[in-house]
Amino acid sequence: MVWLWVTLAVLALLALGWLFCLMPRRGERRLERLRRFRYAHRGLHNLPRGVPENSMLAFRYAVTGGFGIELDVRLSRDRVPVVIHDGSLRRLCGVEGFVEKTSVEELQKLKLLGTRESVPTLEEVLQLVDGKVPLMLELKSYKNNVRDLCLKTAKLLEGYRGDFAVESFDPRVLRWMRRNEPFVIRGQLLETRKDSEGTKKYGVLARLPALLLTNVFTRPDFFACPFQNRRGMCLRFCIDALKGQEVCWTIQSQQELEEAENGGAMVIFEGFLPKKAAEEQEEKASA
Repeated sequence: MVWLWVTLAVLALLALGWLFCLMPRRGERRLERLRRFRYAHRGLHNLPRGVPENSMLAFRYAVTGGFGIELDVRLSRDRVPVVIHDGSLRRLCGVEGFVEKTSVEELQKLKLLGTRESVPTLEEVLQLVDGKVPLMLELKSYKNNVRDLCLKTAKLLEGYRGDFAVESFDPRVLRWMRRNEPFVIRGQLLETRKDSEGTKKYGVLARLPALLLTNVFTRPDFFACPFQNRRGMCLRFCIDALKGQEVCWTIQSQQELEEAENGGAMVIFEGFLPKKAAEEQEEKASA
């Protein structure tokens, strides 16, 4: 009988420890302001009309439309935060090479997807948006540049008057933010990714976020996952039981958008033009 009670006590302690590890940060009021918007994935881009992803033109259209903006941040060779998704330059710029091995001057001479648009710096994007709509910045680390990436990005965001959040697949980014910029809204992206050379990033760290075991070090404000992967057990427990905020990407239809939002998720959309959230609320109020 004693061993039974000891076993139960140990299991209870393990369960409490697991809950402690999974607990997200809660109570950030600024997250409520971010919830009021829908986010255009890499800006409001439309390549057939000459508007490539992560371009100044795509961001300008998102601002005009009143949509929040999701964008990607990398470091150039000379440690300047630039806005571009891929580490490789092949798909987006049609040349061989990598962002992190190319200077910002060289990057800005390249054209995005055959258009007139070039790779913008984060500073240029911040000046353009100027707090008109919220930003969701995905920080893309490369090898061991986490500290520089976070430090340079945080420096540019100092004094920025608009609402924004930082998210990353790499829990080391969120850990740095928690330690050094604790008031920044931060989100854990949940999907194992491969880098431009086809190798898994972060080693064992790539698998831990999917189980949300890195929460104990990062305490994210939200969890961003692909719309199709939102039923994961650990994710649902963190959202439904522990009241974490869900963000779904990339929403590609009005039906998916409504399904995600009805479940309480924030949405990052692409390929269609939804109504602005505030516009729908006004319609409901006047009905």
